[in-house]
Amino acid sequence: MRIISFHTIVEKVSELCLRAAFHLPQDVLDRIKESAERERSPLGRSLLEEYLQNAEIAASERFPVCQDTGLAVYLVEMGTQVGIEGGTLEEAINEGTRQGYQAGYLRKSIVRDPIFDRANTGDNTPAVIHLSQAPGDRLKISLAPKGAGSENMSKIAMLKPSDGKEGLIEFVVNTVTQAGGNPCPPTVVGVGVGGSFEWAAFLAKKALFRGMGEANPDENYASLERDILGRLNASGVGPQGLGGSTTAFAVHVEAYPCHMASLPVAVNLNCHAARHAEVEI
Repeated sequence: MRIISFHTIVEKVSELCLRAAFHLPQDVLDRIKESAERERSPLGRSLLEEYLQNAEIAASERFPVCQDTGLAVYLVEMGTQVGIEGGTLEEAINEGTRQGYQAGYLRKSIVRDPIFDRANTGDNTPAVIHLSQAPGDRLKISLAPKGAGSENMSKIAMLKPSDGKEGLIEFVVNTVTQAGGNPCPPTVVGVGVGGSFEWAAFLAKKALFRGMGEANPDENYASLERDILGRLNASGVGPQGLGGSTTAFAVHVEAYPCHMASLPVAVNLNCHAARHAEVEI
């Protein structure tokens, strides 16, 4: 059994919050650059180039890439041979989030109650934490700060099995194109299919943690990703919804077995600043 200190987790999570806020990952920067070179719209190309300039300033001056520093969403893989000393894992992640957002002067966006008391909690907690177990003695923590502009454009549908592949594609394409410029495109499109009502939504979120453009290992789903991406980029929505040939940077599909009478499909979007960071302890 390997014991990890509560304070070690707090420190690492705090650092994650700052890294995710100030530095776009290289895979995201590379995709923006590639898209700018291919974009057919002069305005769209100019916007993509401005995204790169914004990212450079954020990294060099340690400013947030976007003023909406988001809801802190974590995917955590905890080895079966790991124990936490000094507190719980959930408490450590929330404390690390609290310290990171305060140290970086990042905007605190979380309200105490969704309906009756929308007072700000003042420290961007509580975070959303998805925990799974894996063999071994390592603790892997991945963070995706989710801004409301893209998160609010998410949708879920309980399709009929007879809707099949074309029904799924139609739902995803309509969701993204109807969102227009609201999610600050070009977007990364997470699609969850299968499972149940709530599991499809989780899969769509999980898909956004994948490296930019990293294909599903199943060729059927990799082909589906390419098909949806092609249709989105032919839609003309373009950067910031102002027209162009780059509406989405990537489509990531995650699938799971489901009931024979169901076809749950969820779409979760990331804006062009697809912020994510991870650490392994």
